[in-house]
Amino acid sequence: MKPPSVLLIDDEPLMRLSMLDALKAVGYDVHAAATGQEGLEKLDKETFEIVITDLRLPGSDGLALLQVCKQRSPRTEVIVITAHGSVETAVEAMRRGAYDYITKPFSMEELLLIVERVTKVVALRQENLLLREELEGKFSFEGILGKNDRMREVLEKIKLVSATDSTVLIVGESGTGKELVANAIHRNSPRRDHALVKVSCAALPETLLEAELFGHEKGAFTGALRERRGRFELAHRGTLFLDEIGDISPVVQVKLLRVLQERRFERVGGNETIEADVRLVCATQKDLKNEVQRGRFRKDLYYRLNVVPVVLPSLRERKEDVLVIAEHVLRTRCARTNKLLKGFSQEAHELLLRYSFPGNVRELENMVERAVALGRPNEEVKAWDLCGFSSCPYLGGAPQNTCGFCSEGLTVGKKGGRTVESLALAREQFERQHILSVLGRVQGSRTEASKILGLSRKALWEKCKRYGISPGKNGQQEE
Repeated sequence: MKPPSVLLIDDEPLMRLSMLDALKAVGYDVHAAATGQEGLEKLDKETFEIVITDLRLPGSDGLALLQVCKQRSPRTEVIVITAHGSVETAVEAMRRGAYDYITKPFSMEELLLIVERVTKVVALRQENLLLREELEGKFSFEGILGKNDRMREVLEKIKLVSATDSTVLIVGESGTGKELVANAIHRNSPRRDHALVKVSCAALPETLLEAELFGHEKGAFTGALRERRGRFELAHRGTLFLDEIGDISPVVQVKLLRVLQERRFERVGGNETIEADVRLVCATQKDLKNEVQRGRFRKDLYYRLNVVPVVLPSLRERKEDVLVIAEHVLRTRCARTNKLLKGFSQEAHELLLRYSFPGNVRELENMVERAVALGRPNEEVKAWDLCGFSSCPYLGGAPQNTCGFCSEGLTVGKKGGRTVESLALAREQFERQHILSVLGRVQGSRTEASKILGLSRKALWEKCKRYGISPGKNGQQEE
């Protein structure tokens, strides 16, 4: 891997030259600047992986320089040089984002050791980015993630069919991402520059759905106070996505079949024939072939719609995708909320892999979003963050009716009917129960409880908040 590029900023010519020679001798691509302003100009022109800067520069505040550097390039690692006796300033620099500091006087060997450590961090970050790009390039398409073999076949089919004008029938359980697939097909189709119009067929009764699809003339029915264009007209030269197509009535089925056959229609209450240049993408969670056999869906319409079938597997059928999707959602939600969480704990991983996810990807996304909201900054996501109930069985509480984990009888570490808890979880469960016990003995007084437990009131308050222990436990008011 190419060695990282380094920018040196130091106003002492001899020191700057010594560092320059030492770094170049071991293969680094080094650039130098004598002032803070010169350093900022170089940062404007190109990106450096590592910046080494003195905190005392003529006409410049080293801390301000550090802040500007991190703002312009957050991934750049900064090493600050500080004079003996100015350690407080160096600590402040690290608080503002510096990777490390070195105190004058220092040997070149000391500097090279620190730069070598930073180089390993930079290399690891680049490797992770490459792996993530490879993963997202190989196992994703337009935000649809999947490394499962069946899901990879689906992604490949979507890529191929997007370039055509064929009608697509997307079949899958609720929450599997049918609308996401429709979006991907439209965005990668020749019609991408025109409208993608969506209609939920299950949300409208027969009369309203017909008017919604084909439009109506003024006075066509009670309440039709003006002429209205339908979704087929609005989707002209674009794509029309009909969600829950299996729920349309026989009357609407006949009219939809005519549009597909003749590529023309009339508005409700109108006589003018309107051309329909529309690509149709439909979705359903019903087995339309079975609906045909039961006489609930027209056979001829089914064959018109089922030109290119795309069958989305449920999340329980693609377990290897659970953590891929969960990690992706965690990253995006943390970035959106500017909240740092250190991934999922082992217990959280275990629950995610063992849960059946009846709500599929949508349920997983909601679960991770809940965890981001409830998780403590700079910590791992815990099992109860995913659940949303601090009194779940993971903390020794009672099962919750609205918790999916509880409804399936899942507990952390349960294998073959036995519960094998991790040491960390067992310790936390004991800690919660012990705090409750002590609070009970002192009638809820956190002042007395903190003395017995050997904690400050603040530390006890934080633990009570973490474990869902509310004020005034056992009916007593908190002091």
